[in-house]
Amino acid sequence: MTSPGLEAAPSGTDFWGTTAAQMQSGVTVSGNNITGTLKYISSGQIVTDWGEGHFLGIKFTADDWSDYTSVKVGLSPSQGSGLVELLTDDEKIGMFKITSGTQRLEVVATDGTNTNTQFYDLTGLVLEGAGT
Repeated sequence: MTSPGLEAAPSGTDFWGTTAAQMQSGVTVSGNNITGTLKYISSGQIVTDWGEGHFLGIKFTADDWSDYTSVKVGLSPSQGSGLVELLTDDEKIGMFKITSGTQRLEVVATDGTNTNTQFYDLTGLVLEGAGT
């Protein structure tokens, strides 16, 4: 069993009034590495809810979501929220506040019997703007 794939969230994806294009540019996933530039966000609803900072928008992909009984995603080390269930999100899109390139994106997928944990390296992300 493998974990779902992932790619940058489409540029028009709305995260609490901030689009993926406003948050990031050139984000790509190659193997277990995520690269690109995250822009510093200092205003809007996203800041009201999460605080100022850098945000990464990711779309999760799978040929058949029914293959999984659970898919949890989050950052390691966590910034407090831990892993959250992805299967309950109809769009399969996640937004993560990145505080350091040493964090890793964690995806834990299970089919009810087997569990696969996949980590994605974030050291290739450039944190642009204030607070860098």
